[in-house]
Amino acid sequence: MARFLRPLLSGRTYTRLLHLWMPVAAYSLWLFVQPGNHWVPVLVVAAVGLVPVVRVAEGVQARLLLAPGDERPEFSVRPATTWRDRIRTVLWLETRLVLGTVTAFATVWLPILSYTAASCAVGHVPEDMRVVAGTQPHWAYALLVPVPLVVLYAVLVGLGALATAAARRLLGPSAAERLAALEERTEQLVERNRIARELHDSIGHALTVAVVQAGAARAANSPEFTDRALTAIEETGRAALEDLERVLGVLREARPPVGARPTLADADRLLESARASGAKVDAEVSGPLDTLPGPVSREGYRILQEALTNVLRHAGAVPTRVRVEVAEGALTLDVRNPLPDGRAASGRGSGLRGIRERAALLGGRARTGPDGAGDWEVCVELPGG
Repeated sequence: MARFLRPLLSGRTYTRLLHLWMPVAAYSLWLFVQPGNHWVPVLVVAAVGLVPVVRVAEGVQARLLLAPGDERPEFSVRPATTWRDRIRTVLWLETRLVLGTVTAFATVWLPILSYTAASCAVGHVPEDMRVVAGTQPHWAYALLVPVPLVVLYAVLVGLGALATAAARRLLGPSAAERLAALEERTEQLVERNRIARELHDSIGHALTVAVVQAGAARAANSPEFTDRALTAIEETGRAALEDLERVLGVLREARPPVGARPTLADADRLLESARASGAKVDAEVSGPLDTLPGPVSREGYRILQEALTNVLRHAGAVPTRVRVEVAEGALTLDVRNPLPDGRAASGRGSGLRGIRERAALLGGRARTGPDGAGDWEVCVELPGG
């Protein structure tokens, strides 16, 4: 019994009823002005359904009234881009008009039938009701009073469910819309991964520099060196805060301001940070860096940042050779440093994996590991066009 009455207590039943009533209101107004002219509203509805933006309005109504609270209601809220979607919208509007007409008829006449049965049961037969014309009053009509109401309840619940099923079928996303939504979702995931990598590179580099500088200052026990170390920590921390603020700005905005991201033109900042941490960086930059495409230059900066961070983190303040070369439409980044105590590293860290992923996304390649001469090498080649 409780299961039977559950739809009666659900707000969704009444929002669906409202959704079915809405087109009938306009239809009834037309019949009041032009009685007997039934086909004009049908043709007007068909013409309106061909307008692309109507699909958006119908999808929003379906989400709000037919499936309120559903996390994935599966109703498209995009303008119709193909004739197939426009025809589906027309079919939905005609279906909605038919179901609304049946709903209006049921909600008006079934309660009237129940009232008529009650009137006959108490001894009063309505004279304007043809279905009971010539009927004698009798108490047995009281048994028929709940029948139209039960039928009304079943009709309303059933028509609401039918309208929802039809809307999912006719207003559901087409194959092209599903593909567009999938591409949008993929772009969002790619952007999230990019932001995660940038945070890892920027904040990781700042923390590594701070740890190395603090340890070196304590070991040196020199006020002059301590002052230089604190200055380096301050500058690196300020740069990391700028990166963090920029990334947070990206998360707040619909479109990321890619122009604000650092490029290889800002590589001197990374080299000076590494030198301030005690590393002897021998850098060689050749070729026109300003001719590199924005994505290549930005990702090249992050790759160089991660490579230098790994040097400081795993090898410490060791001599490091950096070569940045732009030649024949390609970018080459090469960072070499001695392995600490001759030990080989695993090359399985998330930073090195991020370097390889960045290179692969740009159609390039990355090689990380011992070079055979006792040094650790990070060599990345990226297409410059």
